[in-house]
Amino acid sequence: MRLLLVEDDPTMQTTLQRALSRRGMEVHSSGDGLSALAHWTQRPPDAVVLDLTLPGLDGLQVLQQARARGLRTPVLILTARGTVGDRVLGLNAGADDYLAKPFDLDELEARLRALVRRSSASEPRSAAESMLQIGSIRYDKGSGAIYCDGTIMELTPRELALMHALLAQPGHAVAKERLYELVFPGQLDVQYEAIEVVVYRLRKKLQGTGLTLMTLRGLGYLLRADETP
Repeated sequence: MRLLLVEDDPTMQTTLQRALSRRGMEVHSSGDGLSALAHWTQRPPDAVVLDLTLPGLDGLQVLQQARARGLRTPVLILTARGTVGDRVLGLNAGADDYLAKPFDLDELEARLRALVRRSSASEPRSAAESMLQIGSIRYDKGSGAIYCDGTIMELTPRELALMHALLAQPGHAVAKERLYELVFPGQLDVQYEAIEVVVYRLRKKLQGTGLTLMTLRGLGYLLRADETP
C-alpha cells in the first residue's frame, strides 16, 4: 500500500511513518498542505492519512481541492479535533473515515486497509470508463494523471489543477472565477489575473496535442478538440 501521511507534528509524523513502514506500507510524509496536495496530485497514493491542522492550506482545504481535481483516493482524517461538528465537516468535504487522537495503531492500520479494499471494489469494471481521450490527451479519472501520446505530461500543480477543471467539462466553458478558486485555493494574496499566466503556460504545452485552450470573453475558458482535416 502506498500511503500519503499529512501530519505537521514532526514527532507524530516520524513515529507513524516508522510504524506503518514496518507494517509493509510505502509511506510518503508531508508536513504542510501545499506540498501534500502537490504530491497527491503528481503521484496519487492508495490512501491518505490527513491531519486537519496544517500550515498553508489546512486539512479541509487540501481535501476539498483534491476532490475538486477529481482525485478519489480514500482519505482518513486523523486529528485531535474530536467533536461531532469537526467530524461532519471532514466527511462533508469528502473524507471516507475519521479517527481522533489518541488512537490505537492497530485500528489505524485496519481502517486504512478496509478503505483501500472498498475503493478497489468500487472501481469501474471497464478501464475505458475511467479514461477520457481527447486528441492525443488521455485523462485517467481515477488517478488524476494526464498523458500525451502515452507519456505522462510534465505539468506544474497549478497547470494540472487547471487541466482537471477543464477536463471535468470538456467542450464547455468554465468561468474564470471558478478556475481561480480551484487553481489558487485559499491563496488570498494571489492576484486574480494570475490565472491568465497559468492559462498562457498551459496553452503552450498543449500545442500539437490536438487540443486548443480557448478564451471566451465573458464566459471563461474551454478545451476544444481540433478539427481533423
